[in-house]
Amino acid sequence: MNIEGLDYNTQREKLVMPEYGREVQNMVDYAMTLESKQERQRCANTIIKVMGQMVPKNKESIDHERKLWDHLAIMSGFKLDIDYPYDVSGALKIATKPEPMEYPMQKIPVRHYGKMMFELFEKLKTMPAGKERDQLTRLTANQMKHNLSQWGHGSNDDEKIASDLARFTDGVIQLDLATFKFDTQYQQKQPVQPQQSKKRKRK
Repeated sequence: MNIEGLDYNTQREKLVMPEYGREVQNMVDYAMTLESKQERQRCANTIIKVMGQMVPKNKESIDHERKLWDHLAIMSGFKLDIDYPYDVSGALKIATKPEPMEYPMQKIPVRHYGKMMFELFEKLKTMPAGKERDQLTRLTANQMKHNLSQWGHGSNDDEKIASDLARFTDGVIQLDLATFKFDTQYQQKQPVQPQQSKKRKRK
């Protein structure tokens, strides 16, 4: 619904640097309309003072003022014809948006174990039997128990861990729960039985 006389942000041009607000952007736009370079210069100096007051926490920075002039150049689209006290050509790097990073979308059978665990499963498949593989098996099993406890809806059943470890290593690793002991912090705690209060005998 459009109401005459009201100006909505959604109807306005997108701000180049939102942290300075629309009023500062309007000041920059106004400065570019001034015909006299002297007037533009004077207006730019005023704008820098306003911008500096808006970000006082950065005043201690050595290149604080340089950054303000860089930002002014960016907000004007590098079209404000004034004598900049600094070389603002480096501001082009700030204005240029980086290429979006490609997010690795490698599929794994169950997410609660995570990609790193499946890398360990693959390693265990090819390791020869011995102390090194036994040690990695222990670390892997304990981490599986920890992950299940956090992300597996509270289920960290030992038999499930043994079953999953065998499954995801193609049967290479068979965890013998009769002899294998999880680290203390991962061992299942026995439920505490409530103590029955003793009734005092009446004399």
